[in-house]
Amino acid sequence: MFDRMRKYADRLRGTGGAAVPERRERRAHNLFEAAAAYVAARAADDQDRIEEAAGWVSPEALSFGVSELACRAVVALARERDESPRTVARDLLGLPVA
Repeated sequence: MFDRMRKYADRLRGTGGAAVPERRERRAHNLFEAAAAYVAARAADDQDRIEEAAGWVSPEALSFGVSELACRAVVALARERDESPRTVARDLLGLPVA
């Protein structure tokens, strides 16, 4: 997005972008992007994407992100089912009703 803004500003200044060399910077991923990509890759059993997403953040940050994603998913599913989060979590894990 910033590249597009930079190119637009260059056009307004009349440089046409020729003075700014095209470069690819590695974009930093936040832990929630990493967690979402990691969980989606695990669900699809895509080992390459799993490894890629796992490299975006530290293992501790990824663990926190996956945990937060799990909590949010269970709460959303519980609301959808009109059940308690505990019941939904146990059902998803195949545990007997407590």
